[in-house]
Amino acid sequence: MSNAQQNDHYVAPYDAGVSFDELPDSAPSSRYSPSWTGWLGISVVSFWVFIAILGPYIAPLGENDLPFPDDYSEFQMPRPGAWLGTDESDRDVLSRLMFGAGRTIGISFAATLLAYFIGVVMGIGAAISTPRVDMIVSRINDAFLSLPTIMLGLVVVAAVGSSIPVLIVTAGVIYATVVFRLARALGQEIMVMDFVEAARVRGEGRWWIITREIWPNAAMPLMTDFGLRLIYVILFISSLSFLGLGVQPPQADWGSMVRENLGALSYGASVIPVLAPALAIATLTVGINLIVDDISAHSGGKLSKRL
Repeated sequence: MSNAQQNDHYVAPYDAGVSFDELPDSAPSSRYSPSWTGWLGISVVSFWVFIAILGPYIAPLGENDLPFPDDYSEFQMPRPGAWLGTDESDRDVLSRLMFGAGRTIGISFAATLLAYFIGVVMGIGAAISTPRVDMIVSRINDAFLSLPTIMLGLVVVAAVGSSIPVLIVTAGVIYATVVFRLARALGQEIMVMDFVEAARVRGEGRWWIITREIWPNAAMPLMTDFGLRLIYVILFISSLSFLGLGVQPPQADWGSMVRENLGALSYGASVIPVLAPALAIATLTVGINLIVDDISAHSGGKLSKRL
């Protein structure tokens, strides 16, 4: 036998000193452990949720009360009795900010829930339906998706009238188009997996496949996108209020507070009535975004690529 053939059949002797890593007893835990940025986002969002729920009960004054009725003057500087100053109607900015938190967050959260109910039901339904039905529903959705969100919202609110139910339904229907695309894409991706094919071979029905196979695998991306969609809805509702078609006075929300107090910038008065609601919107949206980014990073960046 030649040397080359001997080398081909050479087997290294067993080395008793070599150690091998043992296989784990179970799959790695998928439990979410927030990083410091995640905890920061959770803290900020929790603070504003607390204010939204309990703000009307712990606010120093009523929503439209005057802190200094004997000293009526717009845009007063902060002082005891009005810790963030007063607005253009001499109302307490801090109290209105706390009342407005409930409306801004409540309307946005309800609209996002509605968007997800419509989008997920229609998206997964289109993914498991026939190609013809999927094409028809997708083309209708694309037609609505091509319209600018703010312009569509302005047209609907101007035609129907502005009220809290109208704002919730308008924002929910508009943003359901984006949720539909994500849910449909996730449903189609999961439908071709081997475990779904195995379920079909076993004779499982569509409802069983949706609840036991599609939803558990699509839940995490959809829940992560829920946070992003909530940010967009908050900005959408605030934009409508800023344009005068959102929450109507004397009720307060953060967008309308910015619009009402813009005069402070022109007259060189205290800018706190404008900056306070603007910073509230900014901190809330940044906090939600920190949570979403942290969850995506915990998933190895896969969620951010999908979304």
